[in-house]
Amino acid sequence: MFYDRAKIYIKGGDGGNGCIAMRREKYVPFGGPWGGDGGRGGDVIFTTDEGLNTLVDFRYKKHFKAERGQHGMGKNMNGAAGDDLLVRVPAGTVVREAETGRLIADLVEDGQRVVIAKGGRGGRGNVHFSSGTNKAPRIAEKGEPGEELMIELELKLIADVGLIGFPNAGKSTFISMVSAAKPKVADYPFTTLVPNLGVVSVGLDRSFVLADIPGLIEGASQGVGLGHEFLRHTERTRLLIHVVDTAGTEGRDPVEDIRTINRELELYDARLASRPQIIAANKMDITPEAEENLARLKEAFGDSYEIYPISAATNQGLDIVVRRVADLLDEIPKAEPEEPIEDKLTVFSQEDRFNIKRDIDGNWRVTGKEIERHVAMTYLEEEESVERLQRIMKAMGLEQGLIESGVKEGDIVRIGDWEFEWSV
Repeated sequence: MFYDRAKIYIKGGDGGNGCIAMRREKYVPFGGPWGGDGGRGGDVIFTTDEGLNTLVDFRYKKHFKAERGQHGMGKNMNGAAGDDLLVRVPAGTVVREAETGRLIADLVEDGQRVVIAKGGRGGRGNVHFSSGTNKAPRIAEKGEPGEELMIELELKLIADVGLIGFPNAGKSTFISMVSAAKPKVADYPFTTLVPNLGVVSVGLDRSFVLADIPGLIEGASQGVGLGHEFLRHTERTRLLIHVVDTAGTEGRDPVEDIRTINRELELYDARLASRPQIIAANKMDITPEAEENLARLKEAFGDSYEIYPISAATNQGLDIVVRRVADLLDEIPKAEPEEPIEDKLTVFSQEDRFNIKRDIDGNWRVTGKEIERHVAMTYLEEEESVERLQRIMKAMGLEQGLIESGVKEGDIVRIGDWEFEWSV
């Protein structure tokens, strides 16, 4: 089975906790703090692998989590960093954030690497919190949580040339005759249900990748049939071969077939309609009407497209088409990534440091990446660490914000997974 979509959960490794430790040696009085830092968490990194051509692996494994950093230790020993998690995907994979649809990465080159979820930084040990007024601080930081998110993977086949056309036009026979691909071939519509790839050799030093896109129908651009599932595999191609049933064996008009498919391409993505295209007038050997329909095709489209009469089943005319395609590809630049690079740049926008709202039970909920990170990295069982958190909250303006919102003595304030009782 061909899988070209997946939805998975990924999480960068948490940072290791900083250590609270004191130097205790016989001849070193008042040794002071000696707790080391935690190691950073590992990143989740996606890398392309030319040996993969489907997302089937993500059907069976949907959770990916990098290793957390080791905790800091006494004697000022820092914890080791967590190992990065390398996730292999096929070239042509588009990664988007599931909730917002935001583009994260477009992986088109073999060996390309992109960090999808960063690991958290390691917490600082208590050696960093010594001061002139606190020589033996019991303050340290826990590790920062790693980034976590649900992502959607979408595979768009990377091929130089795409075969398009109505069902049963002869696309599968075409690719099976010019390459080593062996798709299912039968005399009924929708024989091909998944895209097929084949490498076409032209002489000793030239070749190109050909994709057999399953049959399109009218309304494909609106998702009729499996329109969207198939049309997106044409987006990365540089040239289209429009295979048409010139004999009209399915009772359709070949001229109208060309217009219908091109209209669907235009409605789906205007860039596809303007892509270089040649017409392969197939099944020329089946009925006498094929010659008449070929003349009609040349009259209707001869000024816009090159038209080649062929019979894929008997290999008639295929060598001419293949050589012409190779020549055209030498003139056509490589396909651009899905979106221009400037569209991928993130424009920094100031995020609120915190937000305060009422929970359904009447208590208070404080949200915001910054304040949640401070709470997650605090040793709440250590009095000095809690006092430091209170100072941070006051400096951020959270204390004043809660007072202005109407917080009262004994109210519960929730931040992340923690609850605090408000007291003056």
